[in-house]
Amino acid sequence: MERTIRVTGKGKLAVKPDLIELTLSIKDIKKEYDELLKRSSSATNEVKELLEKIGFERKNIKTKSFDINIEYDSYRDKNDKWVEEFKGYSFIHKMKIEFEANNKMLGRVLYTLSKSTSYPSFSISYTVSNPEKYKNKLLENAINNFKEKAIVLANASGVKLGNILSIDYSWSELRISSSPFENKKWFFEEDNDESDYVIDVEIDDIDVTDTVTVIWNIE
Repeated sequence: MERTIRVTGKGKLAVKPDLIELTLSIKDIKKEYDELLKRSSSATNEVKELLEKIGFERKNIKTKSFDINIEYDSYRDKNDKWVEEFKGYSFIHKMKIEFEANNKMLGRVLYTLSKSTSYPSFSISYTVSNPEKYKNKLLENAINNFKEKAIVLANASGVKLGNILSIDYSWSELRISSSPFENKKWFFEEDNDESDYVIDVEIDDIDVTDTVTVIWNIE
């Protein structure tokens, strides 16, 4: 029977984010379906117009999801039975914008969104503009790591490494992301302007890992 050794190498990197991904959500509820459609259209248009004023192109304000649901109120009637009463139609529209990781620009975006009558909520993620570059570097690090492990194991066991029989590696998309802020609403004083707001944060590097598993025969 052929003797083999199986080694998993791990690549590690600390990546400095250079891109902000901001996901914002607007929602409302109306009794009539056509009223809801009008409201969703006007709310979406208002948000896009606000972002256009500070330099975003409308085509780059992407929809992540758009959902419409029927809402009910549930309660117990006088006979102690659960009853559902129609409340209205609701929508939630999630949109995404991306821009350079810049505290001044982030403050400007948040200040601008605070002026919307649609009162959007949002989440902020820091990521990188070219994740594939880091995936290649991680793979290189993982290969160097499993080579070192294999040599140590072979020497400690008194055997020699032969040919590589198989390499197991996942080519799935590498997601490099950090979300340092809670999903929340931000409030700004009415008598100040956008130039007064710079989000004073220093975002830490994002730690990412990847693995490669290799099987050698041994002599």
